[in-house]
Amino acid sequence: MGSETKVRARPAAVILTPAAEARVAKLMAQAPADAIGVKLSTPRRGCSGLAYSVDYVTEANAFDERIETPGGLFFIDGASVLYLIGSTMDWEEDDFTAGFTFQNPNAKGSCGCGESFTV
Repeated sequence: MGSETKVRARPAAVILTPAAEARVAKLMAQAPADAIGVKLSTPRRGCSGLAYSVDYVTEANAFDERIETPGGLFFIDGASVLYLIGSTMDWEEDDFTAGFTFQNPNAKGSCGCGESFTV
């Protein structure tokens, strides 16, 4: 008997809802020619300290989390992963607003406008 090691795939740090995946696909359909995917990061800004930022990315970083979606590659900034583990990312739009929304179990608080959060 060989000593086979079964490697179980680890779950993605962030779960994208079908609406979020559809939005990533739409973004990639209209992306600049050099874009290889969309990247989520948590730069320091806002009243609470951290904010969510989604941008095009032109090259892969070995430290970034990589999620393959039906519409294209979705990256999570390696320095932001710890703040985002277990989060769900959704896309919501109505008559007046549209944007990604996050359910983040790591967030201990957020500012009144919802633009930034603290862990």
